[in-house]
Amino acid sequence: MPIFLKPGREKSLLRRHPWIFSGAIQRVDDEPASGGTVDVLSSKGDFLARAAYSPTSQIRARVWTFDEEPVDADFFRRKIHSAIRARETWNLTRDTDAIRLIYAESDGLPGLIVDRYGDVLVLQSLTTGSEFWKQTIADILLEETGLSTIYERSDADVRELEGLSPVTGILRGTITNHQLRFTITEHGLKFTVNLAEGHKTGFYLDQRMNRLRVRELAQDRDVLDCFCYTGGFTVNALAGGAKSVLSVDSSADALGLVSGNVASNGLPAERHARREGDVFQLLRKFRDEGRAFDMIILDPPKFAPTSAQVEKAARAYKDINLLAFKLLRAGGILVTFSCSGGVDAGLFQRIVAASALDAGVEAQIVEHLAQAADHPVALHFPEGAYLKGLVCVKR
Repeated sequence: MPIFLKPGREKSLLRRHPWIFSGAIQRVDDEPASGGTVDVLSSKGDFLARAAYSPTSQIRARVWTFDEEPVDADFFRRKIHSAIRARETWNLTRDTDAIRLIYAESDGLPGLIVDRYGDVLVLQSLTTGSEFWKQTIADILLEETGLSTIYERSDADVRELEGLSPVTGILRGTITNHQLRFTITEHGLKFTVNLAEGHKTGFYLDQRMNRLRVRELAQDRDVLDCFCYTGGFTVNALAGGAKSVLSVDSSADALGLVSGNVASNGLPAERHARREGDVFQLLRKFRDEGRAFDMIILDPPKFAPTSAQVEKAARAYKDINLLAFKLLRAGGILVTFSCSGGVDAGLFQRIVAASALDAGVEAQIVEHLAQAADHPVALHFPEGAYLKGLVCVKR
């Protein structure tokens, strides 16, 4: 069942970008099933790709393959096998028992996220294509990993754009309440993860190496960890010998897990404090009180999921970074992140630079940070590089 593109709209596909927007389509023959496979043809009828069709999303089709090959169970078996084996060659499990096995478009499987927490797989199906093939994919995942349990966390907001309702629960096997609150190990530290209710699939696996970097930089510093969630950066800062760490988050439940993670790692509770509240308001309060820190970590939620929210997000990023620069002592370190897909690395750097300018401070970028290696970025899909981080030093 084919879809035909408008003249000249095949250029992105020839560059192997996997998204086809509704405005690029000239006509669709028949009525493809939601998530069903369609051939993508140029206006002249030349074959370009095979893709999953979405009748409601602005991204009307997502490419499975640029070759004229069947999209069937064997196709998904090859893709899944390749993604899992790649992680094995990178030797990621020497540092942790929680890794991302499949990262959507970057692994040639648009809309599919699969993370492994010990002996449990957590699956997110975010598009009609991954939803259409979900049961087949689940069977193959168990074959390839030798595991028996898959928990589904298909509850991200982006499913709404695909006309899909949220789905959570056991997809394969059985799981106890004890398994849903799982303890992972990362670089020698332990973290409690709630697979059923935690952010994303339970933990921010993408920040693995950045947490370690904070540990390396934190010694003898007074640290402020903003948007701390369950304390990944807090625990690493304390493990790195921080003089003190103040963890700030709007969620009392998350802050409870922070304290639990500090305790379970045998870290000094007397060096740790926590504060519940709106980070923007608390940063202003700290400024007005004349407080100061040697290291500030800003890891906010996604302010701009799409380019439509960029202007509002830019103001929010500028606000928190400006306040952070004011709260830093001379020689202090700002570790600041954006996970917003609508804000690229260049724009984020310009926002942070403008924040320093308005704060009246001089600062240098000493490092650029990104997502961990189990979140690879396909060369033809730069959108996969969503996590941007800067390590700045206030002069």
